[in-house]
Amino acid sequence: MSLDENTNETANQAEEPNQAAAAPAAAAAGNALAGFLALKESNPKVFYGAIGGAAVVLLALVFSGGSDPKLPVHQQKPLVSGQNYVLKSPNTYDPNATVRLVSVPGSLAAYDDTEENDRDGACKHMPMNTPVKLTQIQNDPTDKNLVWAEVEISASGECQGRRAWTSSINLQ
Repeated sequence: MSLDENTNETANQAEEPNQAAAAPAAAAAGNALAGFLALKESNPKVFYGAIGGAAVVLLALVFSGGSDPKLPVHQQKPLVSGQNYVLKSPNTYDPNATVRLVSVPGSLAAYDDTEENDRDGACKHMPMNTPVKLTQIQNDPTDKNLVWAEVEISASGECQGRRAWTSSINLQ
C-alpha cells in the first residue's frame, strides 16, 4: 500500500462518522417538515392557523416597545440679569472650542460660516470660560424652549464691554 492510498483511506474513514451523525438530524427535520406540509392537505384550518399564530407572535415581538428610559435633558438653571457667568457650550468637550455670539437674537439658527473668513475677528467667536455679565433675557417667539441672553463681555482685551447675544444654554 502506498502512502497516497493510506492517506485517502484514513480520510474516507474520518468522513463516514460525520455523515452518519448528520443524517438522523436531517432526516428528523425533513420528517417534521413533511408532516407539517401533510397537515396542509389533511387539515388546512390547523395549517393556516399555525402560520397565522406564528405571524401574530412575530408581529407582537417586533412592535412591542422597550422600556428604555428617557434621554437626559439639559437642566437650565435660572438666569438673573446683572449676574456674572462664563461662556461654556454644553455640546462640546474640546477645550479649544468657541461660543458663537451674534448681534441679533435668533440669527444664530440662520448662521453658516463655512464659506466666510470671520471666525476669528470682531468678537464673534469667544473662547470657552470667557467671563460675561448677563444684561438681558429674551424668549424666542418660535421655540418656547429657547431663551436668548444678551451678554456684556467682561474679559480684558479688545472685546471688553461689547454686547452680543447667545443662546442661554451657553451660560454657566
